Amino acid sequence: QVQLVESGGGLVQAGDSLRLSCAASGRTFSNYGMGWFRQAQGKERGFVAAISRSGGNTYYADSVKGRFTISRDNAKNTVSLQMNSLKPEDTAVYYCAVDELRLGVTNPKGYTYWGQGTQVTVSS
Repeated sequence: QVQLVESGGGLVQAGDSLRLSCAASGRTFSNYGMGWFRQAQGKERGFVAAISRSGGNTYYADSVKGRFTISRDNAKNTVSLQMNSLKPEDTAVYYCAVDELRLGVTNPKGYTYWGQGTQVTVSS
């Protein structure tokens, strides 16, 4: 079992920044790639960013590339998502997840453990 707890969401204005954090416990954190997904109201959950076990490889959705940065600290069992130049279309609930099945970083079916989510709202 893995427990994930996200934090850092909130209400901001367009152009502002937020940093989301995800604290993991329960298994050896460094054994797994990690990902961030988001789900806007009325839409399916979609891929945002992912990071490899060592942190050496990162992946981004086109919509956030150049604005968001994913990172991890294996000593602290945390993964973070730095979000800059936020836009109203970034409004969603953001989830971190464990890529246990390795079906492809953008495939949510490969992620077996999910946090409870944190709301990000960007006003125009």
